Order: sequence, then structure tokens, then C-alpha cells
Amino acid sequence: MPKVTIDGKEVEVPAGSTILQAAEAAGIEIPRFCYHERLSIAGNCRMCLVEVEKAPPKPIASCGYPVADGMVVHTDSKMVRNARRGVMEFLLINHPLDCPICDQGGECDLQDQAMGYGMDHSRYEENKRAVPDKYLGPLVKTSMNRCIHCTRCIRFITEVAGVPDLGATNRGEHMEVGTYVERALGSELSANIIDLCPVGALTSKPYAFVARPWELTKVDSIDVLDAVGTNIRVDARGPEVLRVLPRINEDVNEEWLGDKSRFAIDGLKRRRLDRPWVRENGKLRAATWNEAFAAVAAKLKGLSGDRIGAIAGDLCDAESMLALKELMAGLGSPNLDCRQDGAKLDASRRDFYTFNTTIAGIEEADALLIVGSNPRREAPVLNARIRKTWLQNGMPIGVIGDEADLTYAVTQLGTSAKTLGALVDGSHDFARVLTAAKKPMIIVGQGALRRQDGAAVLAACWRLASMVGALSPEWHGFNVLHTAAARVGALDLGFVPGPNGKDVDTMLAGGVDALWLLGADGFDTARIAAGTFVIYQGHHGDVGAARADVILPGAAYTEKSGTYANTEGRVQRGFMAVYPPGEAREDWKILRAFSGIIGRTLPYDTIEQLRARLEQVNPVFGHIGYLPRFGCTDPNGPASEVKALADAPVVAAVTNYYMTDPISRSSPTMAACVEAQSQQASPALAAE
Repeated sequence: MPKVTIDGKEVEVPAGSTILQAAEAAGIEIPRFCYHERLSIAGNCRMCLVEVEKAPPKPIASCGYPVADGMVVHTDSKMVRNARRGVMEFLLINHPLDCPICDQGGECDLQDQAMGYGMDHSRYEENKRAVPDKYLGPLVKTSMNRCIHCTRCIRFITEVAGVPDLGATNRGEHMEVGTYVERALGSELSANIIDLCPVGALTSKPYAFVARPWELTKVDSIDVLDAVGTNIRVDARGPEVLRVLPRINEDVNEEWLGDKSRFAIDGLKRRRLDRPWVRENGKLRAATWNEAFAAVAAKLKGLSGDRIGAIAGDLCDAESMLALKELMAGLGSPNLDCRQDGAKLDASRRDFYTFNTTIAGIEEADALLIVGSNPRREAPVLNARIRKTWLQNGMPIGVIGDEADLTYAVTQLGTSAKTLGALVDGSHDFARVLTAAKKPMIIVGQGALRRQDGAAVLAACWRLASMVGALSPEWHGFNVLHTAAARVGALDLGFVPGPNGKDVDTMLAGGVDALWLLGADGFDTARIAAGTFVIYQGHHGDVGAARADVILPGAAYTEKSGTYANTEGRVQRGFMAVYPPGEAREDWKILRAFSGIIGRTLPYDTIEQLRARLEQVNPVFGHIGYLPRFGCTDPNGPASEVKALADAPVVAAVTNYYMTDPISRSSPTMAACVEAQSQQASPALAAE
């Protein structure tokens, strides 16, 4: 590896590295606007100029200049300082003096670098140019007068998101960034260009003129609106969440965040449950906690355990699910289920229901089969990782299911589950593609598992993985892609029917007389048999609350400290950013309080005691943020007959990305996204 000396520091870097990368390895800061480590090199801004000995006697752009052994670089010479001041002067020629009203104020790279590397005056007195603002949809607000033509947004939308909606027209100072034809951005990752923009040209439209960064309380958390477990930062002021931003986690989300996870937060303050309710004479009335608990206790008092059931929803934390499970055990009930969509998941072994390759491990795969999933809608950040791998090694990707633009080239193998059977028996051509790969990978989605033959689909995918060499001590290529943040944690806790227990379908069909819904809104409540007493514990007045006989107001994910296991089984923890509204309380505290009233007190009084119990139930909950890579040491698969595969079409689980849960369904911003999407799907004709 070449050795380079930068400002007197010698550093050894991989061959092909640029001077800027070598400087970062040496801990030396070089300013930049257009360069980003996850995007291609553009060399537009010229802010990263350095001086190289024995090179042409002029400043050199370090972002695109490769290192050579023995190279000597100066990043703070007189030549470099003068060059940077000149570049900054040019950048500010047309930049408006908007800082007092710009949403980027306080977080602006241009402000910071003008202070650190610019001059204290300008020689230009000419009028600044004016550029019309562009429409990019309901999420991204534009102020194109501020644009410095770094092209980060164009490169992200094209390279990472895979939806080349943005581009540049004209040249020089007349260059404009836009969508060519005015339209909303079509990517589920579009708002990441707000984070990438180094100036205030692209800002958050819902957050416009709301707050300054120094007013906000910043709390680390985990996104629960899909199952990826994206690391986020929740910014709040007083009792209200104002902004969600991604945190860097190379193993999970790199530094990206889906649009729904970023902008559905305005649903947190709408349609909220902030007090208990009890149904009397067919109508719900506001009640006290004591009245609500008394109504539930009176109903449960005369029931045997087999007539009581509980269903956990998709946004629940592990603490509340464990408390509910142990409350049901105290009542003698084995009727538990976390699979409210009816997915035929096998909870007998962890690698039967997790994303075993891991999200970062996708980059090692060289062939992929997707069964009954649309990763672009179900997990946009994970889909970006698949696209990244496809761009790097051109891996062949086969899809069984609906035709869709996944942002990478795929081979459509068919829509029937019978196609999976043909792959298993080796009669399909794509089976040979998988067999020829060194590290093949299979992703089975919830759309394939919630069918009547879901167990057969799961078994067939495992058998195919074993046949093509995807299961070995060094590589585990069998993966289940979940859509619910709570699902893996619930399966880890055994929140499934116990011996002689009833599943979701049986409970809804009248198998129980009292049904406890813990944030369960993901099914048609009309399926609940008449006469079933429903206790709904949750944070939004969604479909579950409308059917309830007693409502217990819980806390949303930003209002409690909670533990979650993402689709790959990585256990992560979020923290409370704001307090629950009104009389709402954290879910595990509600369950603990009720258990004391009915004389079956749960054995924990603090969150620390509850988490110690979590680790006793399953040791994986003791490893926060850590997920070792495992190969497959036991090739025996789920117990089901592959012959049971039906001929019905395989459809993806998520059809409307923007509305999948009670929070996003309550969000006006998500409603605007759905409207913008529908308008682009059926544009008006000229005659209209």
C-alpha cells in the first residue's frame, strides 16, 4: 500500500485511494461540498484544493486525485488558502443572504466553511442571479437561488435510490437542477437529499420555519415503521416531536432513512388516545383508569384461561409483549399470537424467521431470489443495499411475485408459487443460476407467508436454499424479510400459541370470549366474532380502538424506552423523547398495574427489572446492537410439504408504502404523498 505524507504526517492507505481519503485517514480535515463517501466523485465544487509537491504548480482537487507512494501533500499552504478563499468567493457571488430565514441555518456546511476557509469581504457588487424554485413533491422544499451545483442530490437519486428523476439543464451560472418535467420525486428514499444538500437549497417541506436546531432536544431511537430497525435521532421541542433524522449505522441503514419513517411523525399528534374509554350501552365514554381496569377485571373474573386471548401488533416493544405474555400466563391462557396478518412463520428455530445473511451481508451475495416481496416498498433502506450490490457485481436477481420496478434489473420468474416448486425440483433455469453462485441468497417476504400455503412456501424456500448451496457453515443465505418491527422480538419471546393454544384466526372466529389487542390494528376487525369482549391497548384511535369495549391509552415509540429486534434479529433500543399525552402511559406499566388489581402481580416494578427478565426469557435481549454472523449448522428445515404449494398468484404484503400502520395512517403528510403518487399514476390528459 502506498505511503503518503500529508502536512508532515505519514499515512499508509489502500492503492487507488484519493488524497482526500488519505487525509481523512490521517485525521486531517479538508473542506468539501460535492464530495460524499457514498456517492461517485464529481469534482464540481473545487473546495477540496490541496498542494502536491513535484506535481504541476497549481492547486489540485483532492477528491479525485489518486495517491502515489512517496507523495507529499500540503493542505494549509499559502497557495491552498488563497485558492479556497477564491472558490468560496465564487460560491457566494450568487448565494442569497437568506441565513436569517433559511431552515438550514445552524446546520449549514456553507456557513461553517465560509467562516473557516473564506474571506471577510467580497469584491463583487453585481446583482445576484434568480432561479425559479422547483416542485419536488410534498416532502422536499426547494429554494434554488441557494443551489451551489454540487450535484449530490442528482447522484443520490440516480445511484443510491435508483430513480433518476433529477438532473441538470443549461451550463455555467445558468445551470439549474430539477426534474426536467415538473413532478414529485418517485423514490421512497427521496428525502435523504435534504440531509445531503450542503446548503439550504433543499429543505424539509413539513418542517419549514418550525424550529431552529438549538431549540431541539435530541434523543437516539429506533425506527419502528418497518422492520429494518433504522437508527434514528428524534428531535423534540417541549411535548412535540418535530423532526426525525437518520443516525449512521453501517451494519443496518448506513446513513439513509425511508420517507415514511422520516415524515409520518405528524401522525403522532393526531387521532391520539389520551384517556381510557369504556363502552356502555353501545357507546364509548371517557373513564378513569380505575373504571377501565374494573371493567376489564369484571369481564375476566368469570372466564377460564382458554377463553381469553391476546394479539400483539406490529409496533410493540419487547417489554410490553413480555408483560402481556406473562399476564396471560397468570390468567392461564395459552392463546397468544403476534402474527396478526396470519403469516405462517415457524418459531421453532430462530433462523427460520430472521434475515440470516444480515443486511450488511447482502453485499457479499452474488445471486438472489426474491419470493413474495417488494423490498422497495417493504424496506426501502434494505432495497438500497440490494441495488448497491447489484451495481457492484451485477448479481442476477430472480423474482417470484408481482412485476414491479425494484430499481435494479430482475428476471421475472412468474407469479405462481408453483414456480418455486419448479426451482426446488431443478427444472427451472434460474435454479442453475443459483447453484453456480458462490454465495446465493433467498429472500422470502410476508406476502408469500400469509397465504394458506405459507408454511409450504417457507419449507420450499429453505429446501431450495439447501439445494443451491446457500446453507453452509460459512454462509447462511436463507432470509425472511419482515414488515413489522415487533415480529422478530415477539417470536424470540415465544408470543405464539402455547400447547392447545389458539392462533389469530381461531381467536377472531369466536375461539375466545375476551380478546386483548396490544396495538393490533393490522387486520379487519369485522372478523372479530360478535359478543367477544375486546380490550384495546394502543396509542391511536385506529380500527382496533373502534371495535374495543375498553380502551387503555398507551405510548407511541417516541414516548417510551423500548427494545426491538429487527428483521435480521439485531436487538436495539430506543429512548423516550417526549412524554405520552394526557393520561396515556407506557404499555408495560399499564399491564403491570392491571396485574396487581386482579391479584396476579407481575414480578417487576422497574424497567431494569423487566429487561433482566427479558434476558432470562431469551439471552439475545442481552446483546444490544450486536449481531454475530452465523452460518447454517443444521440443514433440517421447517416441517411442511413442498407439494402443498398452491397455484394462486404470489402478491407482496405492502401495496401502499405510505400508509401501513396507525401512525402513518394518521399523518397528513403521508396522505399528501399518496395523493401525489396517485396523480402521477394517472396524469391528466391535455384535453382535460
